[in-house]
Amino acid sequence: MTEAILLVGGKGTRLRPLTVHTPKPMVRAAGVPFLTHQLARARAAGVEHIVLATSYLAEVFEPYFGDGSSLGLHLEYVTEEEPLGTGGAIRNVASRLRSGPDEPVLIFNGDILTGLDIPALVRTHEETGADVSLHLTKVSDPRAYGLVPTDETGRVLAFLEKPQTAEEIVTDQINAGAYVFRRSVIDTIPQGRPVSVERETFPDLLSAGAHLQGMVDSTYWLDLGTPAAFVRGSADLVLGRAPSPAVPGRCGDRLVLPTAVVAPDAKLTDGTVVGEGAQVAEGARISGSTILPGAVIEPGAVITDSLIGARARIGTRSVLTGTVIGDGAIIGPDNELRDGVRVWCDAQIPPGAVRFSSDQ
Repeated sequence: MTEAILLVGGKGTRLRPLTVHTPKPMVRAAGVPFLTHQLARARAAGVEHIVLATSYLAEVFEPYFGDGSSLGLHLEYVTEEEPLGTGGAIRNVASRLRSGPDEPVLIFNGDILTGLDIPALVRTHEETGADVSLHLTKVSDPRAYGLVPTDETGRVLAFLEKPQTAEEIVTDQINAGAYVFRRSVIDTIPQGRPVSVERETFPDLLSAGAHLQGMVDSTYWLDLGTPAAFVRGSADLVLGRAPSPAVPGRCGDRLVLPTAVVAPDAKLTDGTVVGEGAQVAEGARISGSTILPGAVIEPGAVITDSLIGARARIGTRSVLTGTVIGDGAIIGPDNELRDGVRVWCDAQIPPGAVRFSSDQ
């Protein structure tokens, strides 16, 4: 298998303000755009040609990755004029594929961090003679996902919407967002209109008697759709819990990129990343967090499980837990920001303006 489609057109609304100026796949995880990890893992699995299906802020991808030669890949870019959904995006790039009608095409989403054994999924597809093969993973609480029950051979039996009651939870297997399509199946997807593979393409194929095969792979898997998940995913890449050949340094408790300046007594733990040109002052304590390029962390600040945007500034003694700070925002000294707080790009919070405890 030498060919893949990568779906990177989503707006990333759940990740705002991180995605105000940056498409979700280009937000940095473990020091590089998240998309870099996916491209590197695909290349390591033998993929050579990848078509990127772009839409939102499509203009930023090609200037960064070019033709893909630096990664040992040949990249092409196709931009949707109007959002077409997962199925529509796949069909929209079909003309760029080189595979023959019966050859496999790998398709994966631009917001899933996974340790999937890609060659094993392709082998499963070929050995079973499937029309489409799906990566499935098991989750402890499947209520937030569509369920994919299979028979004892792994053949898909149904696609079930998110269960509303305990009785509807007939399996803990969910669609993990990576597929292998027989090339000719892609051409059956309607062209020029929005199509969801999950809600339309797969159920229609099943109704028509097509062979859809599931492969359960329960290695690392994380949907990076929320800020908390994105921060966790970045930390797991640094810690080596999530595999990627693209982490720009040795795995460990911290990753400090070139040109970043970190005071000798600052404490960085639990997979913290400090981007290029960022500054971390004396006495700062940062755990499980991502500090994007050019950000400034002033003396004594305490940051946990948070993401600090490019060129943002966190004031002296401010305490941030589970927060997202947009690009260029300024958090004055002595503020306390807790779980779920999102500060928009270029916003300014005066000294001591937000607190969850007394100022004494």
